[in-house]
Amino acid sequence: MTRTQKLLRDLVALPSVNPAFLPAGHPNAGEQAVQDYLAGTAKNAGLAIKFQKVAPGRSNLLVRLAPSSSVRHRILLVPHLDTVNSAPAGFRPRVSNGRLFGRGACDTKGSVAVMLSALLEIAVLKNRPAKTEIVLAAVVDEENAQLGSRTLAGSGIKADLAIVGEPTGGEVVTAHKGSLWLRIETQGRAAHGAMPELGHNAVRDMARVVELLEGRYARSLARRKHPLLGPATVNVGAILGGTQPNIVPDHCLIRVDRRTIPGETESSVVKSLGVLIQSIGINAAIASEKTGPTLPLETNPDLPLVGQFLRVTGQRAPRGVHYFCDASVLASGGIPSVVFGPGDIAQAHTADEWISLESLEVAKTRLVRFLSSLS
Repeated sequence: MTRTQKLLRDLVALPSVNPAFLPAGHPNAGEQAVQDYLAGTAKNAGLAIKFQKVAPGRSNLLVRLAPSSSVRHRILLVPHLDTVNSAPAGFRPRVSNGRLFGRGACDTKGSVAVMLSALLEIAVLKNRPAKTEIVLAAVVDEENAQLGSRTLAGSGIKADLAIVGEPTGGEVVTAHKGSLWLRIETQGRAAHGAMPELGHNAVRDMARVVELLEGRYARSLARRKHPLLGPATVNVGAILGGTQPNIVPDHCLIRVDRRTIPGETESSVVKSLGVLIQSIGINAAIASEKTGPTLPLETNPDLPLVGQFLRVTGQRAPRGVHYFCDASVLASGGIPSVVFGPGDIAQAHTADEWISLESLEVAKTRLVRFLSSLS
């Protein structure tokens, strides 16, 4: 078992479920155990560590590799430490048929293991980068509100490139979609079910809104495609309305997932949806359920360091991914950002989450090649 594989096995065995997904005080909640393990490993290797407070009991971990001379450039390696929830068996890592199974193996402790392993390998090179500081910024809360990356971006830290760890199959990703969660509500007037003509049915209004969103609106989105990301999408994921059969419902609510592409903003989406719904004679309230902006990412692949990363990994063209991640948060803070890591997003959040050990080693080799090419 290689160092990278051992790191991943140890990380998966340490639960780090985002506290938003568990009851208060649950033993599997929080990133502290994983953070302590990483800090100890880095400190034993002679690397400088620092904790950046994010929220009570939660901090980002910064591991710094100083260059051999004065710092002129900085690269950030930014994986997240939190995972979604899992049954207890999900935290017992096992290897079978070239795959390591366990919660977080793919999303995204595989990236954590690759990035720390690469940093440790660069640290012992005779000719390590002379002018470039490399910082592993292991952040918290990506799976919920991105508090870790928002704190990092808001701290004033400057960098020439951030490499955000997510499962990309070891390829460099320069674009990802944004994510809006919208709450749409219709109001009616309650009445006895035996005399529905005396009321106004909010569920019936909402049925027309759902048909509009999944039909005409979805078709209009499909007509405008981003070269790396394809079209924006819409999905009505939840609906709640009414209380019992013999009452005309006076309220109905839907929750909508709207994936955005570069050029779209939350305000522009909400405004256009409001106009569209009004055009069919329905009054609806629309609000975002996100705690902060979750914008799409589009980083210029011609930026010198991005181009260098593509070249040394042997990649001819950049990729785009449909999911949202911390990269756009950092990019919004002024740090050019790309996404890179081992594994396939199709395995993330699944009941039997796994990562290919070959993917792990390929990503580590490519990252070491890029970091060692820096001046």
